[in-house]
Amino acid sequence: MGAYDIERYLNVRSAYGASFGPEGERLSFLMDTTGVAQVWTLEGAREWPEQRTFYEERVTFASWSPERPELIFGMDEGGDERAQLYRLDADTGAIENLTAMPDAKHRWGGWSHDGERFAFASNRRDESVFDIYVQDRDATGDEARLVYEGDGWLSLSGWSPDDSRLLVSQAYSNFDQDLYVLDLETEELDHLTPHEGDVRYGSASWAPDGEGIYLVTDEGAADTLYLAYLDLASGELETVVDDEWNVDGIALDDETGRFVYSRNVEGYTDLTVGEFDAENPTEFETVVEPDLPGGVAGGVSFGPDAERFAVSTSGDTVNTNVFVVDFETGETERWTSAPTAGIPRETFDESELVHVESFDGLEVPGFLTLPDDSDRNDETGDGVPVIVDIHGGPESQRRPSFSSVKQYFLDRGYAYFEPNVRGSAGYGADYAALDDVEKRMDSVADIEACVEWLQDHEAVDPDRIVAKGGSYGGFMVLAAMTEYPDLWAAGIDIVGIANFVTFLENTGDWRRELREAEYGSLEDDREFLEEISPTNNIEHIAAPLFVLHGENDPRVPVGEAEQIAEKAREQDVPVRKLLFEDEGHGFSKLENRIEAYSAIADFLDEHV
Repeated sequence: MGAYDIERYLNVRSAYGASFGPEGERLSFLMDTTGVAQVWTLEGAREWPEQRTFYEERVTFASWSPERPELIFGMDEGGDERAQLYRLDADTGAIENLTAMPDAKHRWGGWSHDGERFAFASNRRDESVFDIYVQDRDATGDEARLVYEGDGWLSLSGWSPDDSRLLVSQAYSNFDQDLYVLDLETEELDHLTPHEGDVRYGSASWAPDGEGIYLVTDEGAADTLYLAYLDLASGELETVVDDEWNVDGIALDDETGRFVYSRNVEGYTDLTVGEFDAENPTEFETVVEPDLPGGVAGGVSFGPDAERFAVSTSGDTVNTNVFVVDFETGETERWTSAPTAGIPRETFDESELVHVESFDGLEVPGFLTLPDDSDRNDETGDGVPVIVDIHGGPESQRRPSFSSVKQYFLDRGYAYFEPNVRGSAGYGADYAALDDVEKRMDSVADIEACVEWLQDHEAVDPDRIVAKGGSYGGFMVLAAMTEYPDLWAAGIDIVGIANFVTFLENTGDWRRELREAEYGSLEDDREFLEEISPTNNIEHIAAPLFVLHGENDPRVPVGEAEQIAEKAREQDVPVRKLLFEDEGHGFSKLENRIEAYSAIADFLDEHV
């Protein structure tokens, strides 16, 4: 047993999602002190923060008005992802629901520069598509102006500097997007990025003069994302920064031309702070490269005149907090004080980046964390048990950020391995495409290679290896357990896909086309999807299985959990199922997280 129970670890707090107020004196951020993320504000570094929202549901973002002491924040109900937009008066504390259409999703699109209006995308007209709306700051939901009827997955990237246009993105898959400019007077859409094949256009930001767009893209068959400038008049795309690693994104202050861009270097964040040349938009001066604690950073918010910016940072041994960076000097100062629940920071264990050779010679990166010697429970000399924690997506990436759950199991004497198998983001387009459709099971074979590598590790007990994963990672757990049953001592499937056909049939209408682009379509690939679905290979499963799910999950419906648990039980496999009636795609409420991970710990104690 570890020094602290799971409740203590899950009370390690995170502060993130910062936004500077219009005068630059106040900073808002999200923090989960109450068990779910709420809006907090503070007026200086490490000062006592003030809680501003008091809901039982999670707040997903908060954004200050550029002109008034007010914020707009988003919140759904029970994890259903149908977020509504609310306005908080920072002086009086009064809160008003601006959208009040609980059956629709509302995706934030930003304030106008004068603070009079805001924009959002919503599927209130048709659940399967997103339209663009503009609403006055003090109007109610039914007074929003529909400015464009969409035909797919639309989102917004901000207002032009003169507030006459909106930058619109349309996603066909995670690796294929388009950018448009919407003229708010004519309501006409100008297509900026006509292309063939899959091309990514992301992190789009207006240039200060409104005559161009900065973005990250892989246009031109580039393997990794690079930073580019798109001239609106000519349509010419010019490279600004090209690198062997992905340029993850850019945060740009469109009044000053000051920016922060990030590179993803094998999962670690590298930030560059600079300023674009007003005369030559592809030229810039690098000002500083700030040194921040932890290995992962993001969520940049500029203060007035971009004299400083807020950013969230995290690391294996560093819980998430908000730092403020001086633009000129690069000096950093921690503003938030998210606590570690009394657990000494020095007891947190750090990961090591490793590479495992897979069946075809591909190098698969991953993060291995071994428990401190004092936590190891391997008196037999056979080594420690290992949890192989597989990320979702699959177009996602495990990065060395803080995880209270990981640190809890390390404290209990488990090692932790987090692979980025083929199909993961962060390593280029070619790597990400290696698991597409008919190559899906090659990524599962990567898991086999990783487990065989772990079995040969001197610190590991080869007979006590656990598969754990959520969402698509839950599919990977189930697939690994049915394809390679002899490798596992137990499996933990959290909100996972058990059958690709039933998943695609029942997922939210707005998601189906995006997911079919990755997994294959019901029309063209049904037989293959049936073939690789764990429910149809369940006769091979041997290890005990624990299935956890939220009943309100709009992404992976709860029926996935119910069918895999039933079919595994029919094979006389020890199965436990735990459903939460007030959760969606994952567990956001503290009491549910405590129940879930306490049950997982008990399950592993019994079987591993």
